Amino acid sequence: MRSNIRVSGVEIIGNIPWGTHFCQFYQTKEDLLDILVPYFKAGLENNELCIWITSGSLNDEEIKEVFRKAIPYFDVYLENGQFELIPYVDWCSKEGVFNFEKAIDSWVVKVSRSLAVGFEGLRAAENFCLLERESWNDFVDYERRLDSITGRYSIITLCAYSLEMCSTIDIMDIATNHQFVWPGRKENGRKRIAQKGKILLSTSELSRSCRRARSVTECSSHT
Repeated sequence: MRSNIRVSGVEIIGNIPWGTHFCQFYQTKEDLLDILVPYFKAGLENNELCIWITSGSLNDEEIKEVFRKAIPYFDVYLENGQFELIPYVDWCSKEGVFNFEKAIDSWVVKVSRSLAVGFEGLRAAENFCLLERESWNDFVDYERRLDSITGRYSIITLCAYSLEMCSTIDIMDIATNHQFVWPGRKENGRKRIAQKGKILLSTSELSRSCRRARSVTECSSHT
C-alpha cells in the first residue's frame, strides 16, 4: 500500500503529503541546488519518479555532475529512467509561446505513466527564469490551475523562481498560488525576499497583502 506521507528531504520542511505544491525564490544557482539536491535525493530513494523542468543558468551536464557527487548510485537512477531533465520549452510551450493547456496535460500524462510503471508517484521541480512578460498572466492562471489539481494526484511539486525576474506583485502572485514558500537557506536570500515582498507569511496573509498591493498600484496608475 502506497503511503500518502512522503519525505521532503529538506529538514526544516519535514514530511509532506502527496498533493503538496510549494515554491522557492532563489538568487544564485547555489541557492537553487541547496534545496533541489536533498529534495530529489529523498524522492529517488523512496521510489518516486523525479523530473526537473529546466530553464536558466544550469545545463543538463552541470546538474548531473552535482547530483553524482551528492546522491549515491545517481547514474543507476538515471539509466533506469527514474530521473529526467525536461527542457521548459518541451514541457509547457507550443510554437515558442507558453501554453496553459499543454502544461496541465503534461502533468496528468507524466503522473499517470509514473504509476503505471510502478513508481509511488511523481516528484517534480520547475525552474523558471526565462518567462516572457507577455505570458505572465497566462502563467499565473496555470499556477492557480496546477495548485488546484495537484491535490487530486500523487504529485509533489516545487516551483523555483529567480528572484531577479520578479517584482513585488509577481512574488505575491506566485506565493498565493502555492501552499507555502521556502525562502532558501542563505541569509541574503531571505533578506532579499523580505525586502521585495515580505513573503514569509501564510497563504491567507499573502492574499490580503496582495489585494492591498494591487489596490495601491491601481490607484497610482490613475493619478
